[in-house]
Amino acid sequence: MNRFSYARPGSVAEAVREVAAPASKVLAGGTNLVDLMKYNVERPAHLVDVTRLPGLKAIEETGEGGLRIGALVTNTALAYDPRVQERYPLLSSTILAGATAQLRNAATTGGNLLQRTRCYYFYDAATPCNKRVPGSGCPAIGGVNRIHAILGTSEQCIATHPSDMAVAMAALEAVIRVSGPGGERDIPIAEFHRLPGDTPERDTNLGADEIIVSVELPAPRFATNYTYLKLRDRLSYAFALVSVAAALDMDGGTVREARIALGGVAHKPWRVPEAEALLKGVVPERGAFSLVADRILEGAQGFGGNSFKIDLAHRAILRALSQAAAGTPQSQTDKRIQ
Repeated sequence: MNRFSYARPGSVAEAVREVAAPASKVLAGGTNLVDLMKYNVERPAHLVDVTRLPGLKAIEETGEGGLRIGALVTNTALAYDPRVQERYPLLSSTILAGATAQLRNAATTGGNLLQRTRCYYFYDAATPCNKRVPGSGCPAIGGVNRIHAILGTSEQCIATHPSDMAVAMAALEAVIRVSGPGGERDIPIAEFHRLPGDTPERDTNLGADEIIVSVELPAPRFATNYTYLKLRDRLSYAFALVSVAAALDMDGGTVREARIALGGVAHKPWRVPEAEALLKGVVPERGAFSLVADRILEGAQGFGGNSFKIDLAHRAILRALSQAAAGTPQSQTDKRIQ
């Protein structure tokens, strides 16, 4: 671990000034950053501890009937908040599918969105990796890639985004509020995370001199017909090979609106609104779900070790939509697939 300076600002404005220093990193729960520092992957020259910033640990009502979640709200506090459980059970379920209770107690909302890939090569500072050293190569493309992306990849990178929470927030169309030298701005979650393209070292569109202050959820509409289905190599403390957040707004026996987001398959939560539109006005049944899955996975490409994910994702979408339509969400206590 390298030497670094440390600051604990007392306000958001002070934190923004501190994070503008060269090679700065924001420290909150530390559940990802500290690991990366130990592995010599992240080498910040300056750590900005935001854990004491006022007002960022609250969950507040908005005028539109939604909720505003402070960036420092822990995953545990968010998952078990009665308003979240009642209005956004998809989000609560998704958070409880991730990590362990101990990690959820420390991990924050803002940090969860910013966590970095778990690609083996990214974590091994002795190997090339375009995310760590742009231009050095992506050994995952021809190497061990069981956990890697099948959608939105580039010749530079096939890493996946590891967050569960972000998948549900993508389906719920959350908006992320950030603060920088120019003031505050809102970033829809669909525009927050980036695909690798030619700049795989950039995970998000958050500026280097900006910090997340809150996440806003719109008025609830998917509190009954939803599910979060997470498929992984073991039933706990494992990242998704494929996950599906599915939410349906039903009008009698037909679908009024559908939201479907996938995790474990791309460098960001994967949504295809055109595929969701195929369910509008349709009676939910397997044939319709299959057409949706085909559209979502259009252009999917495997790289040998992860090619199985294409079929796995198709079947997961069908199962998740079936669970959502029936109003029988996947249990995150009894993790056997229903």
